[in-house]
Amino acid sequence: MNALKSGSETRQDGTYPFDVETSETSENVDEALVSRAQRGDKDALEQLIRRHQPWVFNVALRMLWHRDAAEDATQEILIKVVTKLSTYRHQSRFRTWLYRVAVNHLLTVRKSELERQTTTFTEMGRGLDETPDLELPDPRAIPVDLPLLVEEARNGCMIAMLLCLDRRQRLAFILGEICGVTSLIGAEIMEVSPENFRQLLTRARHDLYQFMNEKCGLVNLANPCRCAKKTRAFMEAGYIDPHQLQFTAHRLAQVRDVAPHRLDELEALDRQHAALFRDHRFLKPKDFASELRKLITRSGVAADVDARPD
Repeated sequence: MNALKSGSETRQDGTYPFDVETSETSENVDEALVSRAQRGDKDALEQLIRRHQPWVFNVALRMLWHRDAAEDATQEILIKVVTKLSTYRHQSRFRTWLYRVAVNHLLTVRKSELERQTTTFTEMGRGLDETPDLELPDPRAIPVDLPLLVEEARNGCMIAMLLCLDRRQRLAFILGEICGVTSLIGAEIMEVSPENFRQLLTRARHDLYQFMNEKCGLVNLANPCRCAKKTRAFMEAGYIDPHQLQFTAHRLAQVRDVAPHRLDELEALDRQHAALFRDHRFLKPKDFASELRKLITRSGVAADVDARPD
C-alpha cells in the first residue's frame, strides 16, 4: 500500500494531488475543505494545507536545492494560498489553482546561492572534474551512517544538476518526470499547451540525461565520477553537513512509492535516468499548518487579497 495512504493522518498529509484516476474524489475533498475554510473554518483550512504542503515542499526543494530556501518558499506559497483563498471561485480545479500559485512563485522567487553559482552543465562538469576523489570520513567522527552520507551526496549532486536547466524546464521535469504528472495536468498548472509542456520536458530530459551520460558513474560505468569518492570533498566544500542533512532527513517515503511512474513511455536509457531521480526520498516538511494557524488567528482567513478571481 502507498506509504502515504496507509492511515488517516498520512492520507491528510501528502495525498497525491495529480492522480487522474482518483482526482475527482480528491478534488471533492479539496472543494469541501475550501468551502468550509472560506466560511471561516480554521480546522478545514489546516487540513487543506496539510494535504498539499508535502508536495509543495518537495517540488520547491528540487527547484531551489537548499532546504532552508525550500521551506521559506513553501511557507510563502502557503501564505499566498491562505490570503488569496477568498478569491477562488470554484470555476477550475482547486489543485490547478493552488499549484499555479506555487509555480508562479517558484518561477520568480529569489535564486538560492547555489542556483546563482550553477548556471550551465559545462560549469558543473568542470566543478565535478576539479573535485578531488577522497576516502570516506572516519565513521566514528560523524553522527550518521556512511551509506546515508553517500546517499546525501548522491541526491544533492543530482538535484544540483537540475539547477543547470532554466526554471521552466526544471519545473516541467520535476512535475512530469519526478512527480509523474501527465502533460495535460502539467499544462494546466504551468498555463501552457500540453504540446508545449511536452516540449519543455523533452528538452529538459535531453540536456540533463546527456550530461549524466557524459559525467555520472551511476548511469555510465565508464565515467570515473563516483558518489562515495566525492562525498568527503563535498563535506569539506560545505555542500554536505552531516549534522544537518538536507536530502535524506525526515523521510516520508521514496518518490517512486508516492507518485505514479510513466517509465513505460520512455526509451530504455531514459528510463534508467528517470528511475534514479524517483529513487530519491520524499521528505517531510516542517508543520507549516500550525504556523499558518497562528497567522490565521491574527489576521483572519478572509484577508483582503490581490489575486484575480478564477
